[in-house]
Amino acid sequence: MKTILIMAGGTGGHVYPALSVAKSLMNHGVGIVWLGTRSGLESSVVPGEGIDMEWIDVHGVRRSGWLRKIGSPVMLIRAMLQVYAAISRRKPVAVLGMGGFVAGPGGLVAWLMRLPLLIHEANATAGITNRLLAPIARRVMCGFPDTPGLGQRAEWTGNPVREAILSLPIPEERYGNRQDRVLHVLVVGGSQGARVLNQVVPEAMAELTPDQRPKLLHQCGRDRAQELFARYRELGIEADVREFIEDMAAAYYEADLVVCRAGAMTVAEICAVGLAAVLVPYPYAAGNHQKINAQYLVSQGAAIALEESEFSANLLALTVRKFQDDRSRLLSIAQKARALGRPDAIGRVTGQCLEVVSA
Repeated sequence: MKTILIMAGGTGGHVYPALSVAKSLMNHGVGIVWLGTRSGLESSVVPGEGIDMEWIDVHGVRRSGWLRKIGSPVMLIRAMLQVYAAISRRKPVAVLGMGGFVAGPGGLVAWLMRLPLLIHEANATAGITNRLLAPIARRVMCGFPDTPGLGQRAEWTGNPVREAILSLPIPEERYGNRQDRVLHVLVVGGSQGARVLNQVVPEAMAELTPDQRPKLLHQCGRDRAQELFARYRELGIEADVREFIEDMAAAYYEADLVVCRAGAMTVAEICAVGLAAVLVPYPYAAGNHQKINAQYLVSQGAAIALEESEFSANLLALTVRKFQDDRSRLLSIAQKARALGRPDAIGRVTGQCLEVVSA
């Protein structure tokens, strides 16, 4: 059996798309080994899927140069040696990088060992690691069309989205029978939560009269649920507060509106489902990529975006009121979002990998 080494780690935005591709490749008879770190989400998610792991010691330093992003030159050398050992043991026929700090040393070693390297850039603008790896990669894929920094060879595959999310009914079916029910709002800060959403959303709900308040599901991030639930209770607001939402497909299905960050995978899932969104880009994301992700949707009328600096309780409350009064606008935005989706992204990425493996 031919084996592919998948490099992905850190957050759900890297891990879950890579996991979808891994499962697809396994269904095509390809063996998978996963390169990750013990501190990333992959350490708790991937082994349970029956995938063999290889671990390296690497971490990032936010808002710094590329070598410093993976710690230091010494850490880079150590990580590269660990990757070399892993590849020597596992003998993959190709290496696929799908994001996270592991992709830098992993991609370099794959190239030095003359293994075919495939990379996938999830965001609307390429990060520094993929900009550096793109010229030496056999295949370059991107989640958004015309992503700068990847060169002319980049193939727009879209971002892989979990099958359970792809199988949800289209917006016309979901929104069609909801005109008379209370608005359902989903608040998602990503796998790590978002402090500004936890601060602003309760205050915004408090500005609404009881009959204007939506049904609220709020994913707040690890170790923040108790404090947030207490704040909602203090304001006299009912809310379903969770550290992490296990079944995102069910949450998306029930939602009429989502308030969230603009990470690549969140945006991809919104488009795959066809869901109206208020996007609040994380202002300190590398290369301001969340703002660029959000702008892509806004330019197509497929979302509303608010800078974190202008994201206030008053403005969010006003936005919710407007959607309460004009449900047709929710459907219109949701339809435009779905039109931007790439539901066959898993198949496209899988196809690129299979072509390289069989070459």
